[in-house]
Amino acid sequence: MNDIYQVIKNVRLSEKATMLQETNNEVVLEVDRKANKLEIKKAVQQLFGKTVISVRTANYDGKERRKRRADAGRTNHWKKAIVRLKEGESLDLV
Repeated sequence: MNDIYQVIKNVRLSEKATMLQETNNEVVLEVDRKANKLEIKKAVQQLFGKTVISVRTANYDGKERRKRRADAGRTNHWKKAIVRLKEGESLDLV
């Protein structure tokens, strides 16, 4: 992926993400499914100006949902990245 603005889609805010940020200085992001760890690291460093130590990724399948009577559908598949920042740096999300 050439454009860093397409790599990071959203910030995932949840209880677990908040605990990771407070204890391990990690940020949870929703990223493009085709992005690899090096592209995610580069995008975070350029967009936020922070030093990234490590990146962990996980792919998630979309959940099956029912609409109306018998129409079965599915939510989108997505990829999560857990990015660990350098000690002393933080990312203010709210």
